[in-house]
Amino acid sequence: MWCGMDKVAVVILNWNGCEMLRSFLPSVVRCSDTEGTEIYVADNGSTDASVEMLRQEFPSVHLIILDKNRGFAEGYNLALQQVSAEYVVLLNSDVEVTGHWLAPLVDYMDAHPEVAACQPKIRSWRHKERFEYAGAAGGFIDRYGYPFCRGRIMGVVEEDNGQYDTVVPVFWATGAALFIRLKDYQDAGGLDGRFFCPHGRDRPVLAASCPRADAGLCTPKHRLPCGGRHPEERESP
Repeated sequence: MWCGMDKVAVVILNWNGCEMLRSFLPSVVRCSDTEGTEIYVADNGSTDASVEMLRQEFPSVHLIILDKNRGFAEGYNLALQQVSAEYVVLLNSDVEVTGHWLAPLVDYMDAHPEVAACQPKIRSWRHKERFEYAGAAGGFIDRYGYPFCRGRIMGVVEEDNGQYDTVVPVFWATGAALFIRLKDYQDAGGLDGRFFCPHGRDRPVLAASCPRADAGLCTPKHRLPCGGRHPEERESP
């Protein structure tokens, strides 16, 4: 039960991603039907037609305008100052969601108040039988500081055959679809603003910014296809 605030705020950070939003935002609007859910796009000082397109084509989506490109971490920190919700989802603009995707996450977090954050399994948008390269089913860091995922070891990405259909603690949760209690996010001071947009942006989300032993879980009851390219294919952050 919530009072005077949203239950869930889905917050998408955008920078010059007009066509990406046009492609992927419709699924978020259509499928984010959990009661008390609102959708926000935080525009990071775009110079393309993103803002005009959002106002014209997605009038139900709340628009947060940032004065310039603040990057990933600080962009979200500033955007979430304008959001009032029990839970927030940091969702990449290149993620496609399917029906009732939020309900399992909400149900789990409602039933486990000791948990600060979780993520769903994330599949590749191009190769839907495989995990997504960067986030997969949650991640860890080995003794040498090298990050790896459930679903990817080094450059080898696994097919999703249900082998990770368990709820487990993880060391870091992906920033592509991070479901977190807003109070815990705020109490931790948000994300580290020094991370403008590193390819490894997922690691500090929970490891550094929310250092609770029970901070991160992968809850695989729902999977999301992510349209993001392999990190080595990205032309810019």
